[in-house]
Amino acid sequence: MASLPGIRAKQLAGDPQTRRTSNRIDLPADWQGTSGGVPGRSMEIFVLEGLLSIADIKLPPGGYAFLPAGSLGFNMTTERGARILYFVNDSDPQAIIRSPIIIDSSLLPWDATATRGVTMRELRRDPGTGAATWLLRVEAGASLPWERSSVLREGYLVNGNYQHSECVQGEVLTWQYTKGGYFYRPAGAVNGGPLSGGESAAIWFLRETEGGKHEVVPDCVPIS
Repeated sequence: MASLPGIRAKQLAGDPQTRRTSNRIDLPADWQGTSGGVPGRSMEIFVLEGLLSIADIKLPPGGYAFLPAGSLGFNMTTERGARILYFVNDSDPQAIIRSPIIIDSSLLPWDATATRGVTMRELRRDPGTGAATWLLRVEAGASLPWERSSVLREGYLVNGNYQHSECVQGEVLTWQYTKGGYFYRPAGAVNGGPLSGGESAAIWFLRETEGGKHEVVPDCVPIS
């Protein structure tokens, strides 16, 4: 990545026309640079491993930063190396959050959800666009209901082993995720179901770049 010289990156998803991109990045020991990015685009950073300093704020694993459009150029350093998630987002004139967010997510509480054994930590939610980023913890033995969202969602498995089902034209397809697993799920896709979950607790990093409608559905059925 030209904007972050000296790093190694795996692109998870992207759009060459808008230059929106989702990446997992390895920063080597004694690396220093800036947050990089693309003019007019916002960025998100999540620390998976190691210790990363952004603007003199030290972020351990679980550290999160949102850098809105117009706030590029934050200094970043790591002494022993770090692995991070790095997202460049399309700009949205309806966005209300205009100030950077730099936090250690371990300081946030796990909030209950409507599903037993499933809790969340909200990292960001823009009241103007509905864009949101959050952590989801699924306890061992818990499962998610069949559900769908009207907007695209992507997720990265931070910790644990997990399986999840996708409903494809009325057929249940179940996939095994290990740490580092990733999905890019289009709007309207029915997923979850009784086979979702794992034998140990799992933590997902999840994000949606716009607000949408989320609903529980009774079963895996073809979309009419």
